[in-house]
Amino acid sequence: MRARLRRQADRRTQRIVTEYDHRIQELEQVRVRSDAEVAARIAELEARLAAARTVDWSKLPSGDWLGDVEAALLLPDASWNRPPPRPGIGARLRAFFARVAAWFRSLFSRKKAVVPPPSDGRTVTFAVPSALGRGLGPSELGEALSRLSPPQREELSQSVSSRLRTQERELERQAEEKRRAAEAQRRRLEEERAEAERRARADTESKVREGESRRLERELKERGFVAERGQSLVVTFGLVERFARLLLEEETRQLPEGARLSLRGEGATGVYEKARLRRAEEIAHLDVPGSLLAARMAGQRHIDESTSYVYREITSERVHVVLAFDRSGSMDEAGKLDAAKKALLALYVAVRRRHPDATIDLLAFDNTVEVLDLVTLWECRAGAFTNTGEALRAAHVLLQSSRANRREFYLITDGLPEAYTAEDGKVHSGQLDVAMEQALARAGELATVRPLRTTVVLLKSPNPEYEVAARAIARTLGGELVVTDPGRLGVELLVRWAHGVETERRLLPPAPVAATSVPATTGKARRRRGDRRMGG
Repeated sequence: MRARLRRQADRRTQRIVTEYDHRIQELEQVRVRSDAEVAARIAELEARLAAARTVDWSKLPSGDWLGDVEAALLLPDASWNRPPPRPGIGARLRAFFARVAAWFRSLFSRKKAVVPPPSDGRTVTFAVPSALGRGLGPSELGEALSRLSPPQREELSQSVSSRLRTQERELERQAEEKRRAAEAQRRRLEEERAEAERRARADTESKVREGESRRLERELKERGFVAERGQSLVVTFGLVERFARLLLEEETRQLPEGARLSLRGEGATGVYEKARLRRAEEIAHLDVPGSLLAARMAGQRHIDESTSYVYREITSERVHVVLAFDRSGSMDEAGKLDAAKKALLALYVAVRRRHPDATIDLLAFDNTVEVLDLVTLWECRAGAFTNTGEALRAAHVLLQSSRANRREFYLITDGLPEAYTAEDGKVHSGQLDVAMEQALARAGELATVRPLRTTVVLLKSPNPEYEVAARAIARTLGGELVVTDPGRLGVELLVRWAHGVETERRLLPPAPVAATSVPATTGKARRRRGDRRMGG
């Protein structure tokens, strides 16, 4: 499913990237085409500029020059459009006497004097009004060119050339602006392409995770591993038990061969009973005829779990195991609480595998003691102080009333007893001496249960007082002390459950006589048990 979602997302990302590449390619083609057009236009202007030097401005040129010639002739600062300079005093005096002489001649002459047309003194007058402003027609242009003097024609040629150079510079400026705009647009498209590709890949990962989450949730619901509670999902006993089996398999690989064989089950008794299927591994002992008969009597064509009967071997040993672990605030450091939960899950499955009908009690204690199942065990969090005495009292109540002929007690902690429960039921903390006395008193009460095998597991600490306190509790219980790392906790518990061989043994020193000493017992309970340090 992950590969299919990634292929779909990759195709979508490729389409987006291809679209941006196509747009960038089109933009590059437009730029190349625009540069070619600008180069052709500049070459045309250069040719016109070269041709302007050979044009005869004394007569009307060809039609493609009319616009340039008209614009040059209508320049306001051209010499032919400027008024002539005012005459000096001598010229005005000569003109005055000339007019006086002309007047006297007209008085005495019989012929009528010819009056010259008025003149504004300009060299050329050819600007005519039009509907769109000032303009010249072809006839006016030809007349104007014919009346220009040679210097004025040279000036006209320079004006036309200057106009062509201005057009060329303007064309180059516009082309440069277009190139800059095209380059900026190309950079924007490349940035948008990179951002679109990044968003598409992020969306791909999000969809893959969402698809995997939906599929995992659906499969877990179908298998009964999770259930909906309100608006959230909660784990079920089946999921925690499956996880516990995986933990047991992982821890079993580190066990010695003898302990590994001991975990597979106890000795055969040869006595079987016919009963309903409880576990998947019992299918090897299926009673096929009886199951088929039960299915037919129930109106079913096939065998299912409700009509499956197996031959189950009857065991002569009844087992009761109490697992108590410290969940005080200090257990939340260095992963000790998680290590304890994993070790207890593995031990729980190991007990169930060897004794399916065994009674297993899980106790979590901080200020108070709480009885847990597998789900609440995995979900429990660190609490306050360590009330070891109350945990020992709860274990005594459970084991004293048990009818099992094999009773075992495991205590997991990482420090001193810090709290105790008074006779009025209130929990007090901070008085370490009183808490230790209470814990030893409760340990003495628990030691009266027979038969009972006890193991105190202390998670390693640099403080030597913790080991002294744990050794005193283990001695009072008549059991053994194991000092280990959190990573070795599961292996140590499984070795004790399988009655494995000790790798190192140290005899406990004689216990001092005190009011809380263990009552005298007989048999195996009188044996002094060793203090073992494992996983070190």
